[in-house]
Amino acid sequence: MAVKSKKIKEFGDFQTPPELAREVCALLARRGISPVSVIEPTCGEGNFLTAALQTFSTVKSSFGMDVNLEYVGRAKAAAHAVGHSCILDIRHGNFFNADWNCVIASLTEPLLIIGNPPWVTNTTLSFGYYSNLPPKTNFQKHRGIDAITGKSNFDISEWMLLNMLECIANKQATIAMFCKITVARKVLNHAWKSGMPIAQADIFCIDAATHFGVAVDACLLVITTSPTTHNFVCQVYDTLSEHSASTVMKYENGQLIANVTAYQSWKHLEGSGQQIWRSGIKHDCVKVMELQRCNDGYCNGFGEIVKMESDYLYPMLKSSEIAKISESIPSRLMLVPQRFVGQDTRIIEQFAPKTWAYLEDHSDLLQRRASSIYRNRPQFSIFGVGEYSFSPWKVVVSGFYKTPKFKAIGSLSGKPIVLDDTCYFLPCQTQKEATAIAEMLNSEIAQEFYSAFVFPGSKRPITADLLRRLDLLALSQELNINASKKSRIRNT
Repeated sequence: MAVKSKKIKEFGDFQTPPELAREVCALLARRGISPVSVIEPTCGEGNFLTAALQTFSTVKSSFGMDVNLEYVGRAKAAAHAVGHSCILDIRHGNFFNADWNCVIASLTEPLLIIGNPPWVTNTTLSFGYYSNLPPKTNFQKHRGIDAITGKSNFDISEWMLLNMLECIANKQATIAMFCKITVARKVLNHAWKSGMPIAQADIFCIDAATHFGVAVDACLLVITTSPTTHNFVCQVYDTLSEHSASTVMKYENGQLIANVTAYQSWKHLEGSGQQIWRSGIKHDCVKVMELQRCNDGYCNGFGEIVKMESDYLYPMLKSSEIAKISESIPSRLMLVPQRFVGQDTRIIEQFAPKTWAYLEDHSDLLQRRASSIYRNRPQFSIFGVGEYSFSPWKVVVSGFYKTPKFKAIGSLSGKPIVLDDTCYFLPCQTQKEATAIAEMLNSEIAQEFYSAFVFPGSKRPITADLLRRLDLLALSQELNINASKKSRIRNT
């Protein structure tokens, strides 16, 4: 069991069931794919290679590679058992060390690159000190704070797919691979942004829990390249057996659109409005910084009963509380040591000695916070805090639900309610302002606008960047126009 677990962690070792591999090949055949050469870059036990040989009589050459020598033997045996007359070349090797340009150049077009690359991230492998990693290059071109806050983390399959796409950029070829839906989206975005010649792109959603026993949003990504055709649309199907797409993605004006229909209807509402969406407070130490009231004082995440001044304690809401409770009444408190990023925290010792003593008692945990944003900052620093964090009213939304639900929240016991960093908010000065904005954002028009940019499978579908896309002034004008139209209809 331990050996199998290590294989899954290091190699993303989720072998494709033979019947699923055959279903994929049958799908490709129905779509007119007739390869002369088939490649399975991380072939494992060879289930895709075998299914391809069983499905496509046109195949003249087939190539497979895997880092696991035992799997290579099984793949050879399974492929030979099909009895296909093609040239069969299955090798022991590491994907990241192979010269794929040379391999692909040696094969006759049209090509079919098929398979199920690892479902792990480079960060997961790095933390585990594994060796099955691609070269360390900043292929996504992230910089500065994006790299610090995690945008430099990527799935190994993303790197592999992009590598394969670059190798077939000027060839007649099709890539058909399983991956996370987020990976498929990133690959397409990068490919279109880079000008790769994509003739057709399709995403077929699959039930990863049923087929692979993992709870992730996954799909079959199918990309066909052609030196002469550039297409910037991707059809999205709910299953492998669907004949009609449920949604259509598109790359337009330098951005990836999740739902073309919704975007075409409401893209005139996109703009840079005056409102600045903020994220909640980031402290990365829940058991110390989040507490609940109890009879004798406050109880932290360790079950410790502590006594401290209330000066730096604020009622707080988490993402799940905002999304699920109609009347969001805070059940916990957040210890907020700073009013703005970089503020000297030593003043706490003078004005709230018990609070300072509590922080000192847990300083080892706060100093061990992994994020580099806390380095070279005052002791007990937090991030994502400013005067806006203490606004008397806020329009808030959870970042974790693909359908955004906005709420107006105020203060509790004379103190403004703060949020953790899984939430976003617009600071407001009055209840009237917050209620009006929340009502506009919950309108059908606003919801359809946001749906144009919300992608299935995203860990955090709602982001500050997404929220900023909608110009509230333009939305207000649109809602007034629609209200006038409805009024005229009722009066006729």
